Amino acid sequence: MMVKILPQLLICFWITFTFCFAEKAKERSARQRDAEFTDKYQPCMQGVPGVQGRDGNPGINGIPGTPGIPGRDGFKGEKGECVTERFDDPWKPNFKQCAWNSLNYGIDLGKIAECTFTKQRPDSALRVLFSGSLRLKCKTACCQRWYFTFNGAECTGPLPIESIIYLDQGSPELNSTINIHRTSTVEGLCDGIQAGLVDVGIWVGTCADYPRGDASTGWNSVSRVIIEELPK
Repeated sequence: MMVKILPQLLICFWITFTFCFAEKAKERSARQRDAEFTDKYQPCMQGVPGVQGRDGNPGINGIPGTPGIPGRDGFKGEKGECVTERFDDPWKPNFKQCAWNSLNYGIDLGKIAECTFTKQRPDSALRVLFSGSLRLKCKTACCQRWYFTFNGAECTGPLPIESIIYLDQGSPELNSTINIHRTSTVEGLCDGIQAGLVDVGIWVGTCADYPRGDASTGWNSVSRVIIEELPK
């Protein structure tokens, strides 16, 4: 009888022990979770602040961001004024010389020589010079005038370009020994001449209110006309 009851008692004991052990384990796990919760969330008294640490090393540049969305078009501006700028070319020298050897021109009235010049700009001036021997002789007082023309007309900008020779008391005879030839110049500036070809002439004529004498130009020597274009 005792032998039959013993196995049943062992089974009951094992079931009871296992149940009790499981309950203990559950109770222990619950207490452990409560302790962990308390340690994690229960506030503690704040301690003394520590010494401030040193600055860290600068970080590297970040990756560039993506381009933004283009903005809208702005308002249309007002119409501007048209301004024309003038760019002048650098000035280039422009000159010419005409020369004659022993003109020996004995006329008293008329054109002695001519030199054609190409003027580049309409707003420039012309400088002209004649150099050569001149002579005048007469029995009584006389006067001769040497002057420049430009395309057949004397300068008007501002005044004619001229030189004169006057004799107050002439020689008794035109064939007397008083026959002096001197190298002289006729020189000046003239404005208002248009651009293009310009015929520059040297002439001889009479002076106002005086009779003419016996004139001579370019005797036994070189005569020359020099023309130069100058900026104003």
